Amino acid sequence: MPGFGSEKTAEPAVPAGELGPLDAVLLSHEHHFDNLDDSGRRLLPGAGAVLTTRAGARRLGGNALGLRPGEGHRLQREGGALEVTAMPARHGPPGPVAWVAGPVIGFLLRWEGEELPWWISGDTRWFGGLRSALAAVGPIGVAVVHLGGARFPTTGRARYTMDAAEAAAVVREIDPRTVVPIHYEGWTHFKQGRAAVEEEFARAGIGERVHWLEPGRPATVGA
Repeated sequence: MPGFGSEKTAEPAVPAGELGPLDAVLLSHEHHFDNLDDSGRRLLPGAGAVLTTRAGARRLGGNALGLRPGEGHRLQREGGALEVTAMPARHGPPGPVAWVAGPVIGFLLRWEGEELPWWISGDTRWFGGLRSALAAVGPIGVAVVHLGGARFPTTGRARYTMDAAEAAAVVREIDPRTVVPIHYEGWTHFKQGRAAVEEEFARAGIGERVHWLEPGRPATVGA
């Protein structure tokens, strides 16, 4: 679509052939290339399940399961189960911008042995429906937050994902024990990289909660 182009600036940190078996894919939405490009799409049939939006599941077919906010799915594997609940998300400010961006969801994860749930924001801005849903959940252990302050020429200064200042305000409000920033690099429509996020989070007094992931390297993250 004219005015909504973005160029990929980084290759995958781990080649697809080295990922190993995929029990499940949690897919905020499938209709934007920065969430699911052609190489990612080719991986999906080999996953145990693909959890995404209702509209996305209809388009993907196969092993894709569509969830509306509030709906859940239990992933049972050897050694335990993961309870996944779809969370509200809005891919931009209210009105036409979010409508053009299309439906998205986030995820809440619970499993035995983890004291507090994890929240994966998906591509979203902060809004009343998400605030209410998280308030109903209660304390969050780990918040995996999509950042980047994504913008496109056609819609000017309208942001499709949170920037660091908005995310810092969210962290102060929901008070998770750990914050994991993701989705802020690798494409030209992201307007804030790690350095800007680190500076803003330090200024907001939440820098000590942040766990940065290093591309291609395994990480242990906990609340």
